Amino acid sequence: MIASQWRVFSKAGQPGWACLIPIYNIYIMTLIAKKTGWWLAIILLVPLVNLVFAIMLLNGVAKAFGKTEGFTVGMIFLPINFWPILGFGDAQYQGAQAEGSQEILDA
Repeated sequence: MIASQWRVFSKAGQPGWACLIPIYNIYIMTLIAKKTGWWLAIILLVPLVNLVFAIMLLNGVAKAFGKTEGFTVGMIFLPINFWPILGFGDAQYQGAQAEGSQEILDA
């Protein structure tokens, strides 16, 4: 899992070693998924809501690599299989295009 996440982070242009640091790795995943920094606080501090936001974060990471929601389900239930597919497969980092983010980028 460490090698897979290291590779995913590196593909996204982030430092691979960041997957080793417990809270910082979630922050880097928010950067990969192009989410705002307050997601980190919600994932860490708000009970039950954090599960929903963690799933949304994994979906953002999957979408940033051009994968579908089905791949997100795989990342949730079988991470030991799907993180290596993302890291060592042919998936390329495309960035995340969240709804409404294009206006922010144009401004």
